[in-house]
Amino acid sequence: MSKRLPHLLQLLESSPEDSFLLFAVAKEYEITGDWAKSMEFYLRLRDADPRYVGLYYHLGKLFERQLDIENAILTYKQGIETARKANDFHAMGELQGALLNLEDPEE
Repeated sequence: MSKRLPHLLQLLESSPEDSFLLFAVAKEYEITGDWAKSMEFYLRLRDADPRYVGLYYHLGKLFERQLDIENAILTYKQGIETARKANDFHAMGELQGALLNLEDPEE
């Protein structure tokens, strides 16, 4: 377990819908290899704040690691739309690249 995770979980108890904390906890679980817990927190973040653009790339990559390509593609597409609405063209480009890699890995 990472040194940061207990502290982040404690902070999350005080602010259970805090988007940054949900993302940080998901990322810490991902780093430690606990993909199930990571997925749980990414999905919790998506439910709590679907406009959190940074979520979609990492959630999509986690779906890819689990060989759930259908959900990875869906997640990237949702992220592209979310980034477009937020005028976050950098994130939109990263998501489009990830999607393109999945849909046509030969290019």
